[in-house]
Amino acid sequence: MELDYKAIGKRIKIARIHADMTQEALSGKIDLSPSHMSNIETGTTKVSLTTIVNIANALSVTVDDLLCDNLIRARIQMERDIQAVLNDCDDYEIRVAKNTVEAVIDALRKNKELQNG
Repeated sequence: MELDYKAIGKRIKIARIHADMTQEALSGKIDLSPSHMSNIETGTTKVSLTTIVNIANALSVTVDDLLCDNLIRARIQMERDIQAVLNDCDDYEIRVAKNTVEAVIDALRKNKELQNG
């Protein structure tokens, strides 16, 4: 399995913004150059496990928060992400989102049944 470094970088950027921290401030906390931090956030460079742990600690998030797009079993984080999206929705948007999710899950299950014969 190949890691999705763009997804990791995106999660790092989101966590950094939520922590109200600049790339320069984060890179200073974990002893990286700002340009290397930028490359990590854009996914143009591979990030080491040590650096991921340092970033997670500096941002007060878990490593799972940063890697969940690469994990097969990341239900808790995905549920948090869905809840964060819904928190910003009005009543109409929530209703449409619910109907859309139901339709997608129904289609996925029917497709799975067809594949399994």
